[in-house]
Amino acid sequence: MEGVGKTPRENSIASSPTDEAAQGLKKLGYDQELTRTRGLAHILFSEFMVYYGKPTSYRPAFGLAAPIATSLIGGGPAVMVWGLAVVSVFCQTLAMSLAEICSKYPTSAGAYYWSFRLASPRYRLLCSWINGWLTMVGVWTISLSVNFGTGQLVVAGAGIYHPEWVATPWQTYLIFLAVTAFATGFGIFFNNLLPTVDILSAVWTLLGMIVMLICLSIKAAAGRHSASFALGFFDPSSGWTAGWSFFIGLLPPAYTYAAIGMVASMCEEVREPSREVPLALAWSIPIGFLTGLLFLLPVVFTLPDITMLLAVPGGQPIAVLLTAVMGSRGGGFGMVLFMIGIFCAISICCAASRATWSFARDNAIPYPKFFAKINHGFLKGVPLNAYILSTLVQVFLGLIFLGSSTAFNAFVGVAVICLGASYAMPVLLSVLDGRRQMKDAPYNLGRFGYLINWLAVLWVLFEIVLFSMPAAVPVTAITMNYASVVFIGFAVISALWYMINGRQHYSGPPIVQDDWMGKDSGCARTTRAEG
Repeated sequence: MEGVGKTPRENSIASSPTDEAAQGLKKLGYDQELTRTRGLAHILFSEFMVYYGKPTSYRPAFGLAAPIATSLIGGGPAVMVWGLAVVSVFCQTLAMSLAEICSKYPTSAGAYYWSFRLASPRYRLLCSWINGWLTMVGVWTISLSVNFGTGQLVVAGAGIYHPEWVATPWQTYLIFLAVTAFATGFGIFFNNLLPTVDILSAVWTLLGMIVMLICLSIKAAAGRHSASFALGFFDPSSGWTAGWSFFIGLLPPAYTYAAIGMVASMCEEVREPSREVPLALAWSIPIGFLTGLLFLLPVVFTLPDITMLLAVPGGQPIAVLLTAVMGSRGGGFGMVLFMIGIFCAISICCAASRATWSFARDNAIPYPKFFAKINHGFLKGVPLNAYILSTLVQVFLGLIFLGSSTAFNAFVGVAVICLGASYAMPVLLSVLDGRRQMKDAPYNLGRFGYLINWLAVLWVLFEIVLFSMPAAVPVTAITMNYASVVFIGFAVISALWYMINGRQHYSGPPIVQDDWMGKDSGCARTTRAEG
């Protein structure tokens, strides 16, 4: 009999949350390979950093897509504030939908595993393959945009003191390499410190927002605006109609939440994943919205001349904005320091490596055994080979910036499109299946499930259209949005690899034969579904 002859402490250890999580993972078809060191605070702060630590996100309002400039041409201050609110509401439906599914299937495989489990037997293999490659392209390109945006923020900081210096593409690329190397190296050699880094980075970000709130509000060297201007001024200059211009202004906050589901890739390092990861998903957006307002409100109330900001070379006005509001180079540079996204780079590179490792574990990328290896000894618990692969993909894609910054910027849109589609797929499959498998999910949406799920799916469909459109008209070779072209290119590569290798070797994630498979649950065993 279980527990007989054991002390209370031994019984407690035997049934610890970590052991229960490992047993739960075994039921999903996987062995426990990573070390479970993260709790709710760690995973919530990690998710927070992926949102608001991005140098290309709304929080610092700077990066490859020049979010402040995009919001300004989309309508100005009113869009910046109310756009964040609108996007937060719809993204919350997606977060809650993913939280419900994740609570039922808490594995680092994430959306492609969920798609496999929720799809009908006839289509589950294809759905899983498509979703997995959407996820891979999404996590690689979102990590690329974060690291490159951090490098560009360094360039902007230097430009405060040396405005005559304009970084060449290769100089920007070298800074990007330095950021990527640091983020990857830290994640590899200090893996055991990552939970602590998540907390420290969140504290640093919150501290920076508070400091900026106080400093920008007090200094206001460029003048102050009334509430009617800060919250109601709408003057689109994108060339689109007023209605579509407002939608253009939604691009920055939508990008901020693009990596909403990447936290699932950390499931197998969380002590109680079926409870803590869903809570992190559900609470991260309300927290992100409030902290976003903490940054945005002092900006819109002290905003310098909009025409001047839109005329900044390269369309990256954040450093100019902060310097003008603070009234000095030192003040502007100090504010920029708080926005360096190196903490986010560490977190998002870590999550990307886990997603890569998980997909390799299921034989879906070339040389799967090599990239699915978990190190032991000195680098215990680190998927080193997957880390290196994820980093090399970013390094090589970054080379495109040397040839065309316009083409390179398409990766921002591709990241949002791919990740959004990968998240919406399992939600849609669950709805089409009558939400049968969600009835016993620990985090349950109850009677509101259908409404929340459909809103999430419709939002992602709209988001895909939005990120495929040019931000301004008339459309030229420079202002053209090439995200759809890049997306199709990746889709062709994925399809070719499926025909060359996937049809013979990819059989989907491992599952335990149970009632879901129409088998006798008394004869449960781990297997891989037949293609």
